[in-house]
Amino acid sequence: MSKIVIALGGNALGNTPEEQMANLEKVAKIIVKLIKDNHQIVLTHGNGPQVGQINLAMEYAAKMEDSIPIMPFAECGSMSQGYIGYQLQQALQDELERNKIKKDCITVITQVLVDANDPAFKNPTKPIGAFYTEEEANQLAKERGYTFATDANRGFRRVVPSPKPIDIIEKRVIQKLINEDVIVIAVGGGGIPVVKKNAEELLEGVDAVIDKDLSSALLAKLIDADILLILTAIDKVYINFGKSNEQGISKMSVNEAKEYIKAEEFAKGSMLPKIEACISFVESTNKEAIITSLEQAEFAFEDEIGTKILGGE
Repeated sequence: MSKIVIALGGNALGNTPEEQMANLEKVAKIIVKLIKDNHQIVLTHGNGPQVGQINLAMEYAAKMEDSIPIMPFAECGSMSQGYIGYQLQQALQDELERNKIKKDCITVITQVLVDANDPAFKNPTKPIGAFYTEEEANQLAKERGYTFATDANRGFRRVVPSPKPIDIIEKRVIQKLINEDVIVIAVGGGGIPVVKKNAEELLEGVDAVIDKDLSSALLAKLIDADILLILTAIDKVYINFGKSNEQGISKMSVNEAKEYIKAEEFAKGSMLPKIEACISFVESTNKEAIITSLEQAEFAFEDEIGTKILGGE
């Protein structure tokens, strides 16, 4: 039995509850095939579109009705974990039932610890929420202390930090569930970012976005997973992507991956964090990470399918 952490992309889940459920039914079929092959599965997922919708709805409601409070972004993240987790659980439970497999599935609302002194807090870069005029952005910055930046000439958007994950608060309960052979869904959207706020080290949620692939790599390390499988929109990693000399890579060592990063082969907003997450997992465990598409997931352990990142030279 291999213990596999599978990271699903938030953009692949859909833009409406109906679309998301339809997509998750496809995901569930592939996950259950892996379970039938005797793999132990832990699922993580992105939440970019979903948490954005929740945040927009909360902002709009607070703007329209004074009695409705402003909802902190960390709380919006927790809502997205519950919403996506609920639908993913249901899709998996239905598919398990169809296959006469008796196995439990649970979503763990997951807090991920970040360093309050992470340099990212001094340089917010992750856009969230609605577009505003410059006047509206200045007013909100004054009233709420938000930071804004222009976004593709469409107006001003709030930006929040993207600190690195350093620990997973619910790691012990996640491990207990895995030991009971439960399918666990965790660190949704990279996890709810929390810091230790005082000498008593009490936890406090912060307005930030943690990269879900980095959190998935950390989870895979903490639970001693055999494989980190990151699912994305393309079948494998490419160098010279989109150019006439585009080349798919079936295997690369950590050192080769670092050289490709130096050569700026991977886009910052898409493939780069996935490669960095794989490097983090492989370097700390000397195990294997794979990047491929959802459609290829059940074949990901075969040669020439996806991109495998390995230790060594």
